[in-house]
Amino acid sequence: MAPRRERVSTLPRLQLWVLLFLPLLLVPQPIAGHGGKYSREKNEPEMAAKREPGEEFRMEKLNQLWEKAQRLHLSPVKMAELHSDLKIQERDELNWKKLKAEGLDEDGEKEAKVIHNLNVILARYGLDGRKDTQMVHSNALEDTQDELGDPRLEKLWHKAKTSGKFSSEELDKLWREFLHHKEKIHEYNVMLDTLSRAEEGYENLLSPSDMSHIKSDALSSKHSELKDRLRSINQGLDRLRKVSHQGYSPTTEFEEPRVIDLWDLAQSANFTEKELESFREELKHFEAKIEKHNHYQKQLEISHQKLKHVESIGDPEHISRNKEKYVLLEEKTKELGYKVKKHLQDLSSRVSRARHNEL
Repeated sequence: MAPRRERVSTLPRLQLWVLLFLPLLLVPQPIAGHGGKYSREKNEPEMAAKREPGEEFRMEKLNQLWEKAQRLHLSPVKMAELHSDLKIQERDELNWKKLKAEGLDEDGEKEAKVIHNLNVILARYGLDGRKDTQMVHSNALEDTQDELGDPRLEKLWHKAKTSGKFSSEELDKLWREFLHHKEKIHEYNVMLDTLSRAEEGYENLLSPSDMSHIKSDALSSKHSELKDRLRSINQGLDRLRKVSHQGYSPTTEFEEPRVIDLWDLAQSANFTEKELESFREELKHFEAKIEKHNHYQKQLEISHQKLKHVESIGDPEHISRNKEKYVLLEEKTKELGYKVKKHLQDLSSRVSRARHNEL
């Protein structure tokens, strides 16, 4: 049998969402009945048009995930990131349900993508019940040996930190690049694990004769996406090696890791010279948006620490004033996080379309 990562399994795309995400069944599914927390009525677009008082999201299953995350006591910055991811997920799910109602997702491909995205969110924030999948997000410069989780990255980071080639500001920027690379590896592993378990589901539910007569373009596209992600990881590691040894060039065009990735992809995509220049300008605006979001994340963390301090003192007036400031920063951070993620999604889609057109 060929290695699982290289094999393209086959199934009718109408059944794709059933099997591709069997491990996702953490979230209670709609059941028969009326008015129940997980009933169809509570999650269909018609009933989800308005958010219930006191709830963060219009879809009940997302409110349940939010409540679960609150019980995990994640950091304020991580909770704000999760909120932004769930907002994007809610938008995508409601858009998909409208398409489905209009009969525009007959092959189930868009549904599979929506469920896959939710699966990634569950793994990213440790909401899937698997402690090993939880991703640690931090912008702090820490000396923890296992922080990066990869000996190659640890060695490069140590070399850069002790080389004397970087200012403290440049080290902070480089650290964000290392963490971004770690997240890319994590996302790849989550996707590989999901795909591997899906293929096991195919083998268990279908006989060989069934599999020989069925075709699934959707799974084939997932294998292609895996290859693209692995290529991006390898390119990112090459970049980290170069920067760690040589330092930052004074003519570096972009600083944020996500923007650097997009620019690298755009330059190898099927853009005209004019389109590429336009994309470059949009990336500059996107980078400014990320920097603003980073600033609010840092302010939110500072505000959280200060609030904990005044709560330990027990002065009601100071607690009230600091809590009000904290809530305002929290809402602003969530809002900016959503805008950043939405913009990143849009830019990534444009690059992906251009690259596929080239192929």
